[in-house]
Amino acid sequence: MNTLKKWKILKSKMVLDNPWCQVRQDEIELPNGKIIDDYFVSIKPDVAMILPITNNREIIFVRQYRHAVGEFFLELPAGNFDPTQETAEVAAIRELREETGYIPQEFRKIGTLYDKPSKDTNQIHLFLAENVSKVGEQQLDITEEIEVVFIPVESVLNKIIQGEISIAGTVAALFLGLNFINY
Repeated sequence: MNTLKKWKILKSKMVLDNPWCQVRQDEIELPNGKIIDDYFVSIKPDVAMILPITNNREIIFVRQYRHAVGEFFLELPAGNFDPTQETAEVAAIRELREETGYIPQEFRKIGTLYDKPSKDTNQIHLFLAENVSKVGEQQLDITEEIEVVFIPVESVLNKIIQGEISIAGTVAALFLGLNFINY
């Protein structure tokens, strides 16, 4: 029998409502009766992430600057989307096309993960795209400067172990996706 109980929201207010960042402050009552009046929740959009594999068994990564930590990272193509405006599938294909110039011939969902459910509201929708081919140039957003990087499927695990690929969502997508391909 499950005796775990959800927290009770007593009050909730938006303390930061900006297109780049939304933060909600909740006053909550814990199951033990204690009150926390300043539990902050980051309201984040869902993310569509795609694991694109070429006919040459290379995975297409993007290398880009991430300002919060001031470093460059290798990651899978991904982007935010509004589920009231487009599906996760459409967003994933759109992001792949915009960030890399490639589109898939074969495409399927491989999972949905929560990013950081203790403080964030978003999910990451993961897709596998096989037999991708180039159809044009990148169409980047104003905040994007992206280098497209091709890594052989057989080299990816070693790059994770060495810390060259270190973003949690990308690592999770790779481990899930490699189970679906003839690795």
